Amino acid sequence: MPARHQAARLATVATVGVAPLVLTALAAAPAAAHGSMTDPVSRVAACFAEGPENPRSAACKAAVAAGGTQALYDWNGVNIADAAGKSKEIIPDGKLCSAGNDKYRGLDLARADWPASRLTSGNRTFRYKATAPHKGSFELYVTKDGYDPAKPLKWSDLEAKPFAKVTDPRLENGDYVFSGVVPVKSGRHLVYSIWQRSDSPEAFYTCSDVVFGEGGAGAEVSAAPTASAPSDAEIADGTDKSSVEHGGHGDDDPKTQATVTAAADTKTDTKADPGTGSAPSAEETAGVGSGGSADGPANGAEPAGGSQNLAETGGSDSTAYLAVGGAAALAIGAAALFASVRRRAGGSR
Repeated sequence: MPARHQAARLATVATVGVAPLVLTALAAAPAAAHGSMTDPVSRVAACFAEGPENPRSAACKAAVAAGGTQALYDWNGVNIADAAGKSKEIIPDGKLCSAGNDKYRGLDLARADWPASRLTSGNRTFRYKATAPHKGSFELYVTKDGYDPAKPLKWSDLEAKPFAKVTDPRLENGDYVFSGVVPVKSGRHLVYSIWQRSDSPEAFYTCSDVVFGEGGAGAEVSAAPTASAPSDAEIADGTDKSSVEHGGHGDDDPKTQATVTAAADTKTDTKADPGTGSAPSAEETAGVGSGGSADGPANGAEPAGGSQNLAETGGSDSTAYLAVGGAAALAIGAAALFASVRRRAGGSR
């Protein structure tokens, strides 16, 4: 075989051999975001704060009995890996709080005694604990008048439009902070959040049980257990028992169960219910930005895209740069090897 042909074959083999390494290095860059609503506190975070091994409230005890303690230790991982803005299409009715993830099935229990936070109508600041921050949009929905917590939660139980919607809110001490205008309600309700990442199809979900004071609260409302968000110390103490990888995971990671949720068998009702008087979104009321589709991004107050606290790819900034830098080095090395072999081949002709 002529020397130049042999050299070309060696260069091709070298390049092909390096390619998988380059792809592996790129894939090593973290690509996960995790978190949960803490004000008003989500159902799963409130139960985690009570203590996964021995929760105080009857509802949280029932959740553990149904799904085990691991779901509470993994309080920041209620997600769908490839939601891609189609949350209402792929999460079945009755499984909104678990996002169709069997590990979190205890969160879907229909009962009226879940620990709740007090909520009032009007301007309100919300907090979302981001254990792995990422760019994306948040949407908050509240249940319609007549909501019955003793029945499985359906999409049609939520107001058709979010009352708060923001893209890339500011990050303060590990919390996403943004505002919205809460509509007038009374009694027990539920606030449902969707956090859709813009740099990945992954989305996160929470159910926050709330009690409004307007209109006169009944005895069952006044007796509702009070929900509390986990402290930073409690979060730190539970990290070693969490199976959620804060640095990144694949679409089918067995530890996080970040698997694709199948589409619901039945159609969901996402149309506005005449007469419910859905409140305008936060942007419409405050004149901030412009909205998009129900599951799409919208402009929000105080974007944080340039903040050093907001990791572009999850985990630490240095991790991603190291991964990409390593991949670039491998690619450059392959190119150099190819050029060297070609020079040798040219000299042997």
